[in-house]
Amino acid sequence: MIEEINELKKQKNAVILAHNYQIPDVQDIADYVGDSLGLSQQAAETDADTIIFCGVHFMAETASIISPHKTVLIPDLDAGCSLADSITADQLRAWKAENPEAVVVSYINTTAAIKAESDYCCTSSNAVQIVESIPEDKQVLFLPDKFLGTYVEMITGRDLNIWDGACHVHEKIGELNLGEKQKEYPDAEVLIHPECGCSTSCMMKSAMYFDCEEAHIHSTSGMLNQARESEAEEFVVATETGILHRMRKENPGKKFYPANEESVCEYMKMITLEKLHDSLKNNRFEVKVPEDMVEKARLPIERMLSIA
Repeated sequence: MIEEINELKKQKNAVILAHNYQIPDVQDIADYVGDSLGLSQQAAETDADTIIFCGVHFMAETASIISPHKTVLIPDLDAGCSLADSITADQLRAWKAENPEAVVVSYINTTAAIKAESDYCCTSSNAVQIVESIPEDKQVLFLPDKFLGTYVEMITGRDLNIWDGACHVHEKIGELNLGEKQKEYPDAEVLIHPECGCSTSCMMKSAMYFDCEEAHIHSTSGMLNQARESEAEEFVVATETGILHRMRKENPGKKFYPANEESVCEYMKMITLEKLHDSLKNNRFEVKVPEDMVEKARLPIERMLSIA
């Protein structure tokens, strides 16, 4: 099957993208492994005609926004995202109507329809920078992740209006899990994704068993960089467990432990080699953002990239 996938990829001039949370077999066959925006940017720079996005639906939409003239396929249309689904375009329009002078900052982990209603997009690594670029007298509507929003609020000192949304996987990673893991591995560095509720608790240095000075709050790409550059030999990782495969692969002499073994996104794990093979062979399932929405959704991404 792997040989057939590679042959089909050549025949169709396709590039395979895999998010850091995908299953190991899919990560290993991908041309690029990374986070959602970075993967879309890498694919746009290739001469591929077709992008196979092994991730969740909003990621394939982002690839379609950035590469509107390429065919974007997702191996399973049901691979959704609880965070992206926590706000609809109608809800955002109503929220904007209640706050007509506010600036809307949307996490990249949102649908194309949400991006089209936003002033700026942000990633977990540049959210602080994006908010800091907005004049302090401007009200900011930050969506949809309440944990990332609270983290940004604490770092910037700004009073944000934050949507009450969350990733169901990161929400499960609580303070008690991290505390117990730190006791179990006292010499380990702790890597925390800002979507985790435990990141804001760490910032407040309360309700935590471990010393927060030993914790590093990073995006997925930041976690990977920290793991490579750190002199530590053990790490407790507070994010979806799929990233551990890449960490172990890139750092064979180091050990990585999940903060919570149950932090598994069932949507990310829906894509298999069989579905990837079927997608390439039969050109399914295409994700195409309408042309009028592409223009509106690209603008907040471009504003973000001009700042960060």
